Amino acid sequence: MSALLPVAEALARILAGARPVEAETIPITQAAGRTLAEDVRALRTQPPFATSAMDGYAVRAADVAGASPEAPVRLRVTATSAAGHGARGPVGEGEAIRIFTGAPLPAGADTVVIQEDTEAQGDAVLARAGNPPGRHIRGSGLDFREGDRLLAAGERLDGWRVALAAAGGHPSLRVRRRPRVAVLATGDELVRPGEPAEWDQIVASNGLALAAMAESAGAEAIDLGIAGDSFAALEAAIGRARDEKADLLVTLGGASVGDHDLVQSALTRQGLDLGFWRIALRPGKPLMHGRLGGMAVLGLPGNPVSSVVCGLLFVHPLIRALLGDPQAGADRSEPALLGRDLPANDGRQDYMRAALDTAPDRLPVVHPAERQDSSMLSVLARSEALLVRAPHAPAARAGESCRILRLDRPL
Repeated sequence: MSALLPVAEALARILAGARPVEAETIPITQAAGRTLAEDVRALRTQPPFATSAMDGYAVRAADVAGASPEAPVRLRVTATSAAGHGARGPVGEGEAIRIFTGAPLPAGADTVVIQEDTEAQGDAVLARAGNPPGRHIRGSGLDFREGDRLLAAGERLDGWRVALAAAGGHPSLRVRRRPRVAVLATGDELVRPGEPAEWDQIVASNGLALAAMAESAGAEAIDLGIAGDSFAALEAAIGRARDEKADLLVTLGGASVGDHDLVQSALTRQGLDLGFWRIALRPGKPLMHGRLGGMAVLGLPGNPVSSVVCGLLFVHPLIRALLGDPQAGADRSEPALLGRDLPANDGRQDYMRAALDTAPDRLPVVHPAERQDSSMLSVLARSEALLVRAPHAPAARAGESCRILRLDRPL
């Protein structure tokens, strides 16, 4: 029997065969959640002109250099400058222009005296404080200049990044199309939620988790439903995945080599180029990877927790790689402290469901659940992190350092 493949090597092999999907141009109003196919450079300078950061009066710093509450300086107000209605006239010696936040700084002015330090007197103003040049002014190009790179290819667009691209003058963006991920649950024992179940059947839940995971990673999930334990049913489902032009087929269950584990054989009959199918992982040892023509294939275990953990470790990064994300395979783990003693680990890399005790002044303390059975979704749903234990890790004591993957943020 061949040795189990280490988790890191399995991920490297999966990502090595991933090529970014095609790009498309979409309106910026539809860009949130999408992944950039090319760098975004500024088409304009922001701000395009020097602006006031405060309400007050635009003046020459030299005119108010000696101003104080006891010795205010009187200036003649010649105009008003507001956002979208800038004053074009220059500020001369002994003059001021009333100015509001965001308004263009008039020519000749080099500082803004805030209104709290002034007193209006008809067509004049008393400045009761002096300012150095540049005070309360946002210079042209303070945020960025035309031609600056604002965003990099492979970045996923959240609201802040969309706003930045819009401020840079972009009405549309080049993004990767959403990879099409077909999800197929397998097994005679499965029924859909709400359907009547026989005494020896269970509800198919894994597919919902994997579809949601695919969508959250930026893909389009395609529900292939449930295929029973027969070559005819499996091959028909594989055909539907091809008809749907799926970039990735994710199967759930039947990836091992038991008498009722027909998925690998069905895929092989259809021309699967098998990469590997057993990895040194708990939960999730019988994970299969290969290619079927232009479609990548990941065969995940049937146990609910195993499939979700494998989805987090392999499906999510693969989708990000298909989207051209250069950080798709990055290590997302972080340091933590053990909350209880643990025995030595065996030869598989372990991902233990756990709760976290956090405080702002220390590393999080991780408390692995007592029951780690891979069928128990209730434990996973209550967990905040996965405690990562390396193969052959020695026994560990409470308080020792460890690594975790948080479950409240995308991997």
